Amino acid sequence: MTKNEQEGADDRAGTIKEFGDAVNMSPGELEKWLETDESKSVGQSDGGESVGHASGRRIVELKRTKKGDLSDDDVAHMRKVVGYVHRHMAQRPKGDITDTPWRYSLMNWGHDPAK
Repeated sequence: MTKNEQEGADDRAGTIKEFGDAVNMSPGELEKWLETDESKSVGQSDGGESVGHASGRRIVELKRTKKGDLSDDDVAHMRKVVGYVHRHMAQRPKGDITDTPWRYSLMNWGHDPAK
């Protein structure tokens, strides 16, 4: 394995680990959440499904995919999820977050900050 190949493999493994840390909802929990009105009420959309809601459906698929079967595109989406969760966690509002659009948006991306 060349140095570049090794760095790519390390980066891929790091992304998969960070994704596992950032996404704290199980596929079943996330699927159930995505069916709720609260889930569908948040996020940017052009009248259709929001970006976060679509991402949530993809996260369910990724969580159910064996590491060895993940494509480069899958890993790129995992990297996007990690970035989103980290950025939004830094914007945590004051007070009770239980019923906030901030929490609902994060949950669409597989992270429940109330856990």
